[in-house]
Amino acid sequence: MPREPVPVPFGAPRPLSRRSFLRASAGAGLAVVGGSLLAGLDGGLPALAAEGKQTVAIPFSSDLYASPDPQRFSLVLQRGSADGIKFVSGPKVQVRFRPPGGAWQPYTALRLDTEGLPKGRGVYRNDFTFGQEGIWKGQAKFSGATSSFRMQLPAAAVAPVPGMAAPRAASPTTTDALGVNPICTAKPECPLHTVSLADVVGSGKPVAALFATPALCVSAYCGPVLDELLEVMGPYEDRVQFVHVDIYKSLTNSVLSPTVEAWKLPSEPWLYGIDGAGTITGRLDTAFGKAEMVALLDGVVASPS
Repeated sequence: MPREPVPVPFGAPRPLSRRSFLRASAGAGLAVVGGSLLAGLDGGLPALAAEGKQTVAIPFSSDLYASPDPQRFSLVLQRGSADGIKFVSGPKVQVRFRPPGGAWQPYTALRLDTEGLPKGRGVYRNDFTFGQEGIWKGQAKFSGATSSFRMQLPAAAVAPVPGMAAPRAASPTTTDALGVNPICTAKPECPLHTVSLADVVGSGKPVAALFATPALCVSAYCGPVLDELLEVMGPYEDRVQFVHVDIYKSLTNSVLSPTVEAWKLPSEPWLYGIDGAGTITGRLDTAFGKAEMVALLDGVVASPS
């Protein structure tokens, strides 16, 4: 049965947790800045929608940046109320973007991925090219409604991107916890902590590295993503080394593990594919289901080392 993580503020230096942002942002004019979710573009976050009647599109990608190459853009639909957040999955969604100083691009359909994710909490995604830094305007159209948002894209990503050498920082294992306790917040503890990333990255065998904290997850997707990875990894175990890295040093504070610090991750969860030579071949962030996991694993297996 999929775990239901308890969302708490992420420990990285972000002024607003994703949970707080989602709870407050059931309206138009949402502001997403690089790898962080901020409230500064329009003087503050929009008011909470009354009675939970308004559904809005929330950009869920956490590390978009200016690049000539296509990037994975994702969003979720949610309805806010005084009692909290309700996710909405099912309606067809189209998005369009307007670059700084440019014209609106045509609407493009997003694909809904629900397999392996909690019921009613799928993720909409597609690939787009964000070719320049600055404030991009966005609109999502669904069920006869239009939801607007803004994204401020920096010149470079925060976390490592495909084509870069993967950091070779050590990760906590059952024999060397690196001061992290517990090394896995999943219940029961998952089996992906027997080797350190420092020993397997660049060793000749491809690596799939999942960064996720099932018990302390801001996005509330970490547990389901880990569960799904354990389900799909079987056919790849002989060809890919799987490693799970939890986010925090302990359950009682927001200090990040040294591995997460070394990777400069701005959010969670993340799944990275790394070829045998140690080069990153793909990455997925925040919410992703079975289809995208399998595609990433197929890509890392097919990559020449």
